Amino acid sequence: ECLDVLTAAGDKTGVSKPRSEVHRDGDYHRAVHVWIYCESTGELLLQHRADCKDSWPGQWDISSAGHISAGDSSLSSARRELQEELGIKLPVDAFELIFVFLQECVINNGTYTNNEYNDVYLVTTLTPIPLEAFTLQESEVSAVRYMHRDEYKSCLAAESGEYVPYDVNGQYGQLFSIIEERYKDNTESRSLTLQKQISRYAPIHLEPELTTLSEGDKEALGYILKASMVIDEIFYEQVWNSNTMLRDWLRAHADSSSLDSLKWAYYSINKSPWSCLDENKAFLSTADSAVKLLTDATKPISGWKGLEYRAAFPLDKPRGANFYPADMNKMEFDLWKSGLTDKEQKDATGFFTVIKRPDALLTTSVVESDGPNQTNTSDDLFIVPYSKEYKASLEKATELLIKASDCSDCPSLKNLLRTKANAFLSNDYYESDIAWMELDSNIDVTIGPYETYEDGLFSYKATFEAFVGVRDDVATSQVKLFGDQLEDLEKNLPLDNIYKSDNVSAAPIRVMNLLYNSGVC
Repeated sequence: ECLDVLTAAGDKTGVSKPRSEVHRDGDYHRAVHVWIYCESTGELLLQHRADCKDSWPGQWDISSAGHISAGDSSLSSARRELQEELGIKLPVDAFELIFVFLQECVINNGTYTNNEYNDVYLVTTLTPIPLEAFTLQESEVSAVRYMHRDEYKSCLAAESGEYVPYDVNGQYGQLFSIIEERYKDNTESRSLTLQKQISRYAPIHLEPELTTLSEGDKEALGYILKASMVIDEIFYEQVWNSNTMLRDWLRAHADSSSLDSLKWAYYSINKSPWSCLDENKAFLSTADSAVKLLTDATKPISGWKGLEYRAAFPLDKPRGANFYPADMNKMEFDLWKSGLTDKEQKDATGFFTVIKRPDALLTTSVVESDGPNQTNTSDDLFIVPYSKEYKASLEKATELLIKASDCSDCPSLKNLLRTKANAFLSNDYYESDIAWMELDSNIDVTIGPYETYEDGLFSYKATFEAFVGVRDDVATSQVKLFGDQLEDLEKNLPLDNIYKSDNVSAAPIRVMNLLYNSGVC
């Protein structure tokens, strides 16, 4: 097994070495820790390391752990180790990356140096997994058992020789503090906090005047609004990979308690579990998330319905949203991009594509497709156009926009709706953007992928949005006064003439009465 050698700061050096040499030479490298936590009992699953292990043999340790092989990803390594060591096969949404831990130590009489960056993952199950459901890898694991988190923490603090040592007063203490905070009984304080957050928003009722619209445009408007609602579905998917699942779960349980009602109300405002007005601080945790049942995650056990787990999400909003793999960073992307052709690089950094890993939760159509709508560039990452990634939703929106175009009496609106429908399927938005610039209609529509704020890694990827409004001709004529007088305003600014422009022209400005918006807006 070869490992990527890192700098002391955790960056890849571009060098890989065999595992034995990495520990002999004390090279920095990466590994994964996977903890299985049962929320109904408050217990962590521990594994007993096999006596033949070259580090901490015969001691109780993490549920599952292993090195990240050269060129492999963190998340795929976590999934692989759990399956190999314990026989548990879980999808990516079961794994919550809670922190990164740097372990620096020397053991085995100075022959084994461990300078290791560990990505620590938490898998949250509702009930304990029956011990007989595990399939143990004998060369790695001799036994497993559950232990209450407080008891385990006490054993580590006492530096008991039965357990692989971790400093619970240092970095690794985060494991226990995160779980403790998540499950303490604080319903009243959480409700109060959510009420205060919600109270910062003022509900406004919109009643635009529609008398200026023709009968054809009124009919078209209905289809446009329905298409805009489809755009909202795409945006939920773009924010984070399990966002729609969390939304549906919170909505279904909103009547369970007053706290659940507040969770749903504030989620509805933010369209994610992160609060926009609080620098995207999470107001929910994985403990609030959707429950999923897997009947084939382990070997079958009579009388046991299967493994129930919480669909995990990180405390920190993913910088790459759902445009990139959750465990991909800038350096990996840049290294991968450098090996692409010019055309592939343009696609990789384009507004209207997502970047995937082969082991991601992909639809069958994407996995099996290898045609012009998908660019396979390596075994690690590949490019999928929006028209393929959001195919079902975009086909629905396309159908609605075509119906709206057929109904409308306005030539420029008909053209915008038709070209936008075509763009959704072709992934080429140029013609529809020109049509939007030329729009002269009582109905004003902005619909499609535009802003790139959700892409916190590179600001490459555009999120979907829709603004639908009705033109206010009176207010537009009032604002036009400033455009007509712009040159005089410029001349009379209290600035030296050197800073003033000789030729000033106003951009066209229209005042709209908002009917509906969706997506990122």
